[in-house]
Amino acid sequence: MTGETSGGGRWRWLILGVMLAAEIMDLLDSTIVNVAGPDLERSLGASSLGLQWVIGGYALTLGAGLILGGRLGDRFGRRAMFLLGLGAFTAASLLCAAAPTTEILIAVRLVQGFAGALLLPQGLGLLRENFSGPELAKVFGVFGPVLGLGGVLGPLIGGGLIEADLFGLGWRAVFLVNVPIGLAALIIAWRILPRRSGDKSVGIDGPGALLIVAASALLVLPLNLGQEEGWPAWTWVSIAAGLAGFVLFAFQQRRAHGRGKTPLVMPSIFSRRAYTLGLAGIALFFSALIGTQLVLTLFLQIGHGFSAGEAGLGNLPVALGTMVGGALSGAYLAERLGRGVLQIGGILQVGGSVLLWAELQGTGGFSIWTIVPGIAMAGLGSGLVIAALFSIILAAVRDEEIGSASGVLTAVQSIAGSIGVAVLGSTFFDGIKRGSPESAFQQALCIQAGLLVVFLGLTFLFPRKGRADEFATTADEADDGAVSVGAGQAGGESGPQSAQGAAGRE
Repeated sequence: MTGETSGGGRWRWLILGVMLAAEIMDLLDSTIVNVAGPDLERSLGASSLGLQWVIGGYALTLGAGLILGGRLGDRFGRRAMFLLGLGAFTAASLLCAAAPTTEILIAVRLVQGFAGALLLPQGLGLLRENFSGPELAKVFGVFGPVLGLGGVLGPLIGGGLIEADLFGLGWRAVFLVNVPIGLAALIIAWRILPRRSGDKSVGIDGPGALLIVAASALLVLPLNLGQEEGWPAWTWVSIAAGLAGFVLFAFQQRRAHGRGKTPLVMPSIFSRRAYTLGLAGIALFFSALIGTQLVLTLFLQIGHGFSAGEAGLGNLPVALGTMVGGALSGAYLAERLGRGVLQIGGILQVGGSVLLWAELQGTGGFSIWTIVPGIAMAGLGSGLVIAALFSIILAAVRDEEIGSASGVLTAVQSIAGSIGVAVLGSTFFDGIKRGSPESAFQQALCIQAGLLVVFLGLTFLFPRKGRADEFATTADEADDGAVSVGAGQAGGESGPQSAQGAAGRE
């Protein structure tokens, strides 16, 4: 990287604040909308399918664009792409708030997700350019608690804003909350971010980027529509084509590399069995986790008439359980137990699902306190897994592959969240048409438990221990900073993703 015209210097801690603001905006948009379902239905006439796309569409384009966003930062400069992504994200938030129809809201949410894909990958590289040594360790020490708190507060803030109905805005306020944060961050970032030019020798693999987007869409679209349309033949063809698209992407990356072109990711990562199995594990785990968290909110609001604020509070036991589990795993258990902590966490999650299933069998009137033990136990298990998962999977790759490998993990995590919303959300909506809210929730829990059991089986094939420190390498060493979001956003016990996953994207 060349052409530095100004440095972070005395502004570097303010740069950290700007990076945190960007991450929190993403967290809020990932969690805050979950409690807006009934309000969207009343205001825009949103169907169950529309609600799933409002929530899951954002995660879909975010995940599909993350790797490309990292490459664009390498070529055109992280400052430029950060400013572009932040400006687009803020503008999309405003357009979401102003959307007159469900269809327009979904379209703008898709744009907002891609803006996030441009914005988020630049954060780690910018921090590495301005911090080093012990200070860099302190920076990532700050990320964890702040992002963890942001994830916990998302549903609470969303519920509070909707219930307060400020100026009659209703659900629109959950998008408008990003606008002042984004504008302030944009003004500060424009002033203080160092001007460093990108590396024009870095190529942009357009075919690879299109393959990821197409494969993601082919996979998620039928999962959203299948339940409602009775699973016609085209849905199965589309699912098969989507899965084939991801396999084709791996071969295309290898071919591009062999021809001397710049692939989006280092193709050698796909030759490592433990890593590719880890990708499958990530997909199973996060689709189960994110989908079930949405179903919990739907169960409380649609099934039992909870207000948005009450539903936000209803999510608190699982969020706090996740934070406790993440703290235990990150500070003590992951280092000592390695992949064993994934198995303990997975068993606790399955146990929590079984307990919750039994709690929903009660014949008396429903009370939130009835299900607190089950959801708190599941949250504790998810926290144990999240804090160690990325670090353990990344132990399967070489140091020079970290940037690519962790970027792909992050993208898979986000796309899996969209799949979980589609599958478990559709299951719940279909179940509630046929029976009680409790039976609909139980059907979703059965799918969640099945996904987690397969995930548990895969963990025995993961590396035994996690990486000692993904942040030991410099940005240039980690695949020239390509997809540098990986080690930061998807980093395991020592990275901000441990907190982001622990309470965010739920």
